[in-house]
Amino acid sequence: MRKILFFLIIPLIVWSEPLKERVPSFKLPEINGKIFDLNKHIGKKVIIINFWATWCHWCRAEIPGLINLYKKYKKEGLLVVGVSVDRGKNAGEKVKKFAKDYNINYPLVIATSEVIRKFGSIPAIPTTFVVNKKGEIVKKIIGFRNEEFFENLIKELL
Repeated sequence: MRKILFFLIIPLIVWSEPLKERVPSFKLPEINGKIFDLNKHIGKKVIIINFWATWCHWCRAEIPGLINLYKKYKKEGLLVVGVSVDRGKNAGEKVKKFAKDYNINYPLVIATSEVIRKFGSIPAIPTTFVVNKKGEIVKKIIGFRNEEFFENLIKELL
């Protein structure tokens, strides 16, 4: 009986620990043509890295909250980066149109397979990584979260 309890309790302890892994760096072209280099921001800002797609319902629901948070906390040291997982020869154009339609105010890049691998694969979208000012991933969030959830999380880190 003790062995069974041990094996039931240990996974709960492990899964509830903060990640504190170093965020992988990447350098990708933004949809506006500039090169986005995550290294320039690691260790200086709280970063929300949001993996999403134009066709994803829950991504579309989450993005307005990210827009609001970036507008509200940018001057306090928040950076939001949208990493689109859209594929195909017209992916860039789709993301540009989407950004214009949604008035996205933060940097957007298109993921490469290498970037996705660096982040340990993306099992579902949206998937969001929250990075502290030390460059550590403090939270990996799979699925939709509202603006209030992210605001409560970043306020502690800013």
